[in-house]
Formats: sequence, C-alpha cells, structure tokens
Amino acid sequence: MPEKKELKELNIIDVVKDIASRLNVDYETENNEICIDIPEDAGTGTIMAMSFSHGVGLMDLDVRLKREVRFELNQSLVQPLEIIYNRESSFIHRFNGKEDAHDIRHLESAMLSSNGKHGNMVVLPADEPICFFNIEINRKQFEEKIGDFLPDMDSDLEALFRDVNGVNLFFYKANYSLDIAKCIEEIKECEHSGFPKSVFIEGKCYEILAHHLRQYIDDSSDPDNRKILRQATVKKLEEAAEIISSELEQVDNIIALAKRVGLNQNTLQNGFQHLYGMSVNNYIRNERMEMAKNLMEKSDLNITEITYRIGINSEVIFQNFSRSDIP
Repeated sequence: MPEKKELKELNIIDVVKDIASRLNVDYETENNEICIDIPEDAGTGTIMAMSFSHGVGLMDLDVRLKREVRFELNQSLVQPLEIIYNRESSFIHRFNGKEDAHDIRHLESAMLSSNGKHGNMVVLPADEPICFFNIEINRKQFEEKIGDFLPDMDSDLEALFRDVNGVNLFFYKANYSLDIAKCIEEIKECEHSGFPKSVFIEGKCYEILAHHLRQYIDDSSDPDNRKILRQATVKKLEEAAEIISSELEQVDNIIALAKRVGLNQNTLQNGFQHLYGMSVNNYIRNERMEMAKNLMEKSDLNITEITYRIGINSEVIFQNFSRSDIP
C-alpha cells in the first residue's frame, strides 16, 4: 500500500517542516534555508527549501524512497503558483477530486495552481531516483513586485498572475529549456554561504522564472519556429552528434539523421547552430577533417584508404592540409 501524507500548504518552509514531522526526523535551519535527510527506514536523500521576499520560495528534492508516497496538500487561503522541473524519474501529479493524472517525465516542467476545492496531490514512486526543483510563488505577495508589468504580459500569463487567491485550476507542462537547466545546475553547485548564497540563489530563481515565462510564450508558436532550445532537444542533438562520430562514412542524409533522433530537419539544423555554432553539414565536415588528421598522424593508411574510411573526397583533404601533412 502506498504511504499517504497530508501536508498543510502554507509556504515552502512550512511544507518541509511538516514533512520532517511526519517522517519523525529533525530538520536543520540556517537563515532562510531548511534541510532534512530522509530517514533510513523510508529511503535515502535530502529535501532542501529556501524562502525569499515577495512570496517566492524554492524546494530541491533529491530522494529514493522505499515505498510509494502520496503527498496531499491541504487547501490554504492562498493557493501558490508552482513551477516544477523534473530532473530524473517520472512522477504523478493530480488535482484532488479530478480523474486526470499528469505524468511529469524526465526533463519536463509543469506550471500549476490548485484552488480551494481541488488541492494538489503528488505521487512519488518507490525505488526510483526522484529529483525535482520547484519554485513556489505566493501570488498575493508577488503582486506588489509584478503588478506594473502585468498589462504588458501575454494575456494567459496575466490572468494566471492576477489570480492571486487561486480561484482557477491551472496546469501546463512542456520540456524545459537548456537555459533553465544551466541555472538549476548553477544553484546546485553554489559554494557561497550565508547572505551571498541567499542573494545568488534568489537571483537564479528569478532568472529561471524569466526563462520559463519566455518559453511559455515560445511554446505557443509552431514547433518549427520555436527559438528556445529545450533540454530534451539537447539530448537528441547530442545523440545525433554521436551518430555522426561513429558513422562518418555514411551520414550524409540529414533527413534520415533527424528522423533517427526524433527531430524534424529544421530543429536539427537550428539546434546544431545553437549548440555547436555550425550547421549539421559543417559539423560532419569538421569531424571528418579531424579524423583524417588523426589517421594521417597515427596510422599507416595512405590518402586513398583514409578517404574511403571517412567517406570524403580526396580533393577536400588536399584543400585543408598542406602537402607535407599528407602521406
């Protein structure tokens, strides 16, 4: 049977304190930060949270549980806006009283808000690495900071942030961007302490929020015209680069390469330009030139054998290397 825990949805620090109480473990606090270690009988890992001004907070959860656990968040007077970035195994979110379940997969983000009738439930599976980063915004407190900018926002985002009392249910998920992934890593690797740490991480949270709002608008455009590179797309681009390196002699068909990694041709080309600073064809050409150079330096193959090995015309090698370099 899954373990079920009801949590008071106050602010993110109170949520972690409530988790600690129900797990019967101590928590450590320092300034605006709280941290707990998962007890051995429940699993392994840590949960950390920090609170900032204007109702903004973050939670970093990195655990492996021995039993499936369902966290049910009780309704409070103000329903916060939650933005979750899943860095590992899938887990389930649903609104209490609603049948639809939301499977939040690896490298996906979810932006959501419950209301006074339907609270949040998160189901964490057993024996899986669960690692997600969560930004929480109390929109009633955040209104002071964002109020002047709301009229210039996308209409859907304006409505979402103006719903300061959490009247409407909201859920949206997508693959999060490479820029967001980098910000999360910078937070995870932060070596500051005390006030510098708090200022650094708060700044990164706002940077993540800015990237997320830009991506929300970008997601509404046609997939072929999106300008923001998603983290999930990066994985596929890296897979394409690995295919190129291992199959240099037969990788000329860009359309087939895009299909193999699950991207359309435009996304593949734009992604290579963004990630590697060159087109796919130029990347292939550079890889072949590098391999040709290595073979000339470290093997006994002649120029004909090298051109056959890497699938390139000998004239291209002559144009890129001096005669003295060629055996």
